[in-house]
Amino acid sequence: MAKEIFAGKRKNKYKIVISKEAISRKNIAPLLKMHKKTLIISDDGVPQKIVKKVITICKPSTQVFNIILQHGEKAKSIQNFQKILNFLADNNFDRTDLIIAVGGGVVGDISGYVASSYLRGIQFIQIPTTLLAQVDSSVGGKTAINISAGKNLVGAFYNPKGVIIDTSVLKTLPSREFKAGLAEVIKYALIQDKSLFTTLKKCYEKILSMEHKIIEEIIFLSIQNKAMIVTKDEKENGIRAILNFGHTFGHAIEAHSQYKKILHGEAVAKGMKIASRISYLENLISEEEHKEVINLLQKFEFDLSLKQYKYGELKPYIFRDKKIKKGKLNLVLLNQISNAIVTNSFDAKNLQKGLQD
Repeated sequence: MAKEIFAGKRKNKYKIVISKEAISRKNIAPLLKMHKKTLIISDDGVPQKIVKKVITICKPSTQVFNIILQHGEKAKSIQNFQKILNFLADNNFDRTDLIIAVGGGVVGDISGYVASSYLRGIQFIQIPTTLLAQVDSSVGGKTAINISAGKNLVGAFYNPKGVIIDTSVLKTLPSREFKAGLAEVIKYALIQDKSLFTTLKKCYEKILSMEHKIIEEIIFLSIQNKAMIVTKDEKENGIRAILNFGHTFGHAIEAHSQYKKILHGEAVAKGMKIASRISYLENLISEEEHKEVINLLQKFEFDLSLKQYKYGELKPYIFRDKKIKKGKLNLVLLNQISNAIVTNSFDAKNLQKGLQD
């Protein structure tokens, strides 16, 4: 049976549908009303049978166009952004038309930013096909592209019309991508959900084995956590910043590697290790709590090695972080397990110490 969660306020409110066969006419057709044209954006990493299924559902109701990007973080480029905008203009899309993002976080991010920008805004739908996108990037309205200076530095807050989360598509994911997505689930457990933290410790073997019942449960709990936070704070003026736990350092690691070799979730796992260590060095959490964080990340088989990263090389990326305000870096740290805080009051030396294995 499908589960539903709502996010957003008033006119920006949207429904998130979660079920094993969520990609269906029942869930998608009602969202197509009043849209004469629909552009489906995906990438070459998305199984074509999923894209074809969405196209088949859309065709009776709307004229369908399709763009397939190259798989990978580099697809979130200004060049692709312009390419899609020009495609929309060349095919006479207007404000009553629609974009559907079918893919992972990269596809959702660039599709949403295009939707927010074209004609100052047209509607879009998220159909995330990776665990990371399902539990995190598809919900909350953050859209973005990358520039050479760093990740997600250009973008907008722009809520989707709806989010369709089909848990059955996770079977198509390579094991590495599935595991990388678990980093965002762990993040919710560490920043505010003690019950989820307990579930992850208890059921990690079932989760790694992709037992459907527990996978659907952790997806639901993750989205419930995120929806609650982003509804309270749509544009990251307050509590929403805690969702960036591990991301200041994770994004720096990704940028340093030029978005090659390491997946977003893998970088975030390393970032959470660093943030947890800094929390310990700042006397916010005990050594035992810090070890609990590391043990949980290790249970999910994350490579937490930091020896290849030098603070001096990561520093420029760390200090381009979007959480810098009035020249001060704001860090998301743990005050205890399942309780995150945002602070700019910390010993700068601990940034470097946090990178030590």
